[in-house]
Formats: sequence, structure tokens, C-alpha cells
Amino acid sequence: MTTPRTVPGGIWLITPPSDGRLEAVLLAEPDVALLDLEDSVPPHGKDTARTAAMAHLGAAPVHGVTVLGLRVNAPGTVHGLKDLVAVADAGLRDVVVLVPKVESARELELVAQVLQETATGVRVCALIETPRALLRLDRIFASPVLGGVVFGAADYAAATGCRRTSSALWWARSSIAAAAAAHNIPSIDSPYFDLGNPEGLRRDALEAREMGFTGKGAVHPDQLPDIRAAFCPTEEEVAQAQAIVSAADRSGGQMVRAGGQLVGPPLLAAARSVLDQAGVLTELSVHGGSE
Repeated sequence: MTTPRTVPGGIWLITPPSDGRLEAVLLAEPDVALLDLEDSVPPHGKDTARTAAMAHLGAAPVHGVTVLGLRVNAPGTVHGLKDLVAVADAGLRDVVVLVPKVESARELELVAQVLQETATGVRVCALIETPRALLRLDRIFASPVLGGVVFGAADYAAATGCRRTSSALWWARSSIAAAAAAHNIPSIDSPYFDLGNPEGLRRDALEAREMGFTGKGAVHPDQLPDIRAAFCPTEEEVAQAQAIVSAADRSGGQMVRAGGQLVGPPLLAAARSVLDQAGVLTELSVHGGSE
């Protein structure tokens, strides 16, 4: 862990380490499959869950592009320390370790220090879910061991007394997304917890993308299609981006006219990002653009 590695963006699907859960999660093909040892496990079940999680992660089936991960308990607790020792003893490789209740860079560096000798390639990720953490984002995100951040809306709302609505969480979400972009690390938005409200999920996921998050958490495989759709550029967005990039390629200048608007370098960079997300930028480059 001498060189920090960023975590994947996209969809993070979290599940308790119960028998059969990891296999079901992997079938849904999220970008990260995260076993949870914190909120979904009661205190009396922590030791059993930890043992099960280590066994599942160590014997996981072939999982393609999905990265495996583990949300540990807070490092300042007994179970959090036990979790880190278990990860180190298991010698797990190339997994994400999500650290909850992070309020300082020092916490992340202590986690990395515990894991650095045996847990090769582990990526440390911070769960931001307290008001104190929101006031320290720049210092936390500057940590040299940090590979990415996740927003925890439920704990943040409980700590502040606010509701889990779009307007109540707007400042926290936008602050996290902007700070992560400033430090060039991925940012994952909180899951949407109302499983019976797919329209609310779609709206929430679109807001996350509009704010600049690079991915979103999920608590059930059925949520993945809506989240994927929200983070994929629409046909209209792709068409507009193609027009901008093609006009820029033809003119060779810094400022171009496309679709009735004057486009400078920032909008051109945004258009190229849209095409990259849609997987069509290479095709445009090869064929020289389109009208």
C-alpha cells in the first residue's frame, strides 16, 4: 500500500456477509460488491459476520470486472480493530476497505498502516457521514492513502436532524462531490433506501450524476438498472457532444460554433467526457467525426 490506488466509480452494491449473498450480488455485476460488517450486523453477531466475510472474500468465485470490498466497523471501536486485524491476517489482495465515520486523515493513515504489510493492493475508502467530516473535507481528501469517498446520507441525516430529502442533503452532497473532484478521487453517492419507489431512485440517481458524483451505492440488485441508466449519457446528450467534438475537430480552434452556441475549451472537454462515458469517442477519432 505504498502507492494509493483509486477505487472504481459506478455502482457499489452493499450486502451483509450471509451465506449466498455475495454470489447473488456478483450475478448483478456491480462495479464494487461490498460486504458489510457495520450497520447491517448487530453487536452480538459481529464476530460471526467477520469470520464469514473473510471466508467469502477469500473464496469468492470468478467475478469479472467487479471489485470486492468490505465495510469495516469504525477503527476507533473494538470490532473495528478486530476487522482490520482479520483483513491483515487473511492477506486479502485487491479489495476495497470502506472506513466508516471518518473525520480525519489520520484515521485513514492508521488503517493503511495496519494493512500495508500483508494486504497488498487494498484500496482505502472513506465514508463521510458526520457534520464534523463535512467541515474537514479538504484535509481528509488530501490524505495520500485515500482512494475514494462515499457519502452516508442516513447517518448524516441522523447526526444533523435533517430529513433525507433532496433539498436537505443538497449542500452535503455537492460539497463532497466538489471536494472529491478537486482532489481527483472518485465519489460515490449514498444509496437510496426506499426499495418500493423506483421513480424516487431514478430521480435521486440523476441528481447524483448532475452534482458530479462518479457513482452511487445500492442496497438491492433490483436497483442497478435504474442507477446505470441515470449515469449513462442520453441519446440527446451524446448527439450534442458529437456535434461539439466534430465541429472542434474541423476548425482546429479553441472556440467553435455548434448547435447555435459558442463553445470554448471547458464545454469541449465536457463533450469529450460524455462521449468517453458513452464509449463512442474512439469511434469518432477513428472516423474523423460526423456532421
